Amino acid sequence: MDTTPTNKKDPKPIGFGKTMLASALGFIIGSVALSILSFIFCLIALMSAISSLDEKKPITAKEFAVELNITGAVTEAAPNELMTLLGDRATSSLEQFLTTLDRSATDSRVKALYIHLGGSTLSWAQAEELQVALKEFRSRCDKPVIAYGDAMSQQEYFLATAADLVAVHPSGMIDFRGIGAEVMYYKGLLDKLGVHMELIRPTSCAYKSAGEVYTRTDMSDANREQIHSYINSTWQYAVGVMAANRGVTAQHLNTVADNLTGMQPADALKNNLVDTLCFEQDIKALLKHHYGADKIVKAKRYAENVVDKRLKDRIAIIYAEGEVVPGKSEGTRTAVYGDDIVKALAEAAMDKNVKAIVLRVDSPGGAVTASESMTHAVIEAKKQKPVIVSMSGLAASAGYEISCFGTRIVAHPTTLTGSIGVFATLPEVQNLLRQKLGITTDTVNTNRNSSGLTIFRPLSPAARAMMQRNVEDFYITFTQRVADGRGLTREYVDSIARGRVWTGLQAKELGLVDTLGGLPLAFRLAAEEAGVELEKCSVVTYPAAKSAWEQLMERVEDGQEEEINARLNAVIPFYSELVDWSRMEPLQARLPFVIDIDK
Repeated sequence: MDTTPTNKKDPKPIGFGKTMLASALGFIIGSVALSILSFIFCLIALMSAISSLDEKKPITAKEFAVELNITGAVTEAAPNELMTLLGDRATSSLEQFLTTLDRSATDSRVKALYIHLGGSTLSWAQAEELQVALKEFRSRCDKPVIAYGDAMSQQEYFLATAADLVAVHPSGMIDFRGIGAEVMYYKGLLDKLGVHMELIRPTSCAYKSAGEVYTRTDMSDANREQIHSYINSTWQYAVGVMAANRGVTAQHLNTVADNLTGMQPADALKNNLVDTLCFEQDIKALLKHHYGADKIVKAKRYAENVVDKRLKDRIAIIYAEGEVVPGKSEGTRTAVYGDDIVKALAEAAMDKNVKAIVLRVDSPGGAVTASESMTHAVIEAKKQKPVIVSMSGLAASAGYEISCFGTRIVAHPTTLTGSIGVFATLPEVQNLLRQKLGITTDTVNTNRNSSGLTIFRPLSPAARAMMQRNVEDFYITFTQRVADGRGLTREYVDSIARGRVWTGLQAKELGLVDTLGGLPLAFRLAAEEAGVELEKCSVVTYPAAKSAWEQLMERVEDGQEEEINARLNAVIPFYSELVDWSRMEPLQARLPFVIDIDK
């Protein structure tokens, strides 16, 4: 019998007038909102067109200096139209800088080169890339190169030493103190919250320490060993280069770093780290009155005005920059999207005009599925034409896997690579829910381990054993791939893998890379392998860049989530990192830690 109570009186229906009023009001609000949105889109499109015209407006000055403004974010490829449009004009690209250095060396209008440094994201490898390009520039012409900064990081100063004149602001600073690595651990916080993190990795992968930030409160011996090894390799190489550039000894620079007697401008001048102390206005006056540069043109604009010859033969360049993630690009997030790279490799391989492919990798790794898909795509592309891999600052873990089948692998001495291994992390939040929030769970199962793999209770022994087999099996697959790609035995690869990070200098000695150098060398090798002349080839980026409008449409779809994430990140420390970890696939092949080596 139905005992549900009923109302004695039926509810009064909404009148026709009220219904019409509500509908009309909704229509008006929707129309206004749509109009405002359309106006914003049109305004953005107009601004985009104006911005594009401004960048590509011909340079009318007969004599000028070119400025490499390295004071903001430095990406591998040129920043996309939408980010530039939305005000991210501080972002510059290595691609634009290299184009500028190559073309301005023989441009009679260019009287000098001005490198403005300070506050950039320049990595050691990017600084090395530009330093080599600067030396090539100076070998091709006698135009002066002046480096100036209000405050320089060590990577920026490393680049500055390749200039004819190094200047710093009288009240500025040079962050010259050697490289330090500091890892943040979250176990204490998780313990207080009642969250337990399971770290599952191959038994031989002690160096694969990414998950240790959730299971330890300090560095493991293996992690400390590898960090000490690669930061020392990086620093020793950098000091050797800087000492040669400045005409001092490596011992002198190390003494300055030990005693912090190069950070203050007066000390830096006294210890021959810089040539002069001055203001930026003084540099501009020097360029104008001494070198005859009536105007200063930024490298971004100069590169936009470079007209490439449309040659039939092409060398394709594909940028794999950022974290490895599955799927295709969305919004404006910089990442290595598996589907995009697979498509780009396939298109470049099928294009009869493309004679070779250069894959530029700057990635700490990421999702295993995306990594496997891209590695397979490299293998398939290589069957049709040479694939030269050029490593930037990072080509680690999944970033190395997608590189290992390259026809040739080129890395910088300071590239961080290797990290051949895998791990899985699984949180368990039973105590958090029960003790902190008063939430409990209960289960009904059809099989013994139906609930054996859940975040609400500890892993069952069978589930843990399954996950252990999973990571062990993939580690064997990973090391075998590297062995096949590099022509080595799996046993040897295992002995140098185990999740350990190496510098490019060390990786060359171990056989993980073929040669040391940057993008120009990679292009030369690509042409050589393809049997064509580099000078008779166009360099074409795959896939083609999306227009600002296409990117805007993608951003609008993701806009609400981005806005919420931005607000949460402002009040919750490490929120973005925690969100990324929560979205990751269980199995990861990535750099084993997130650290700051600018110190």
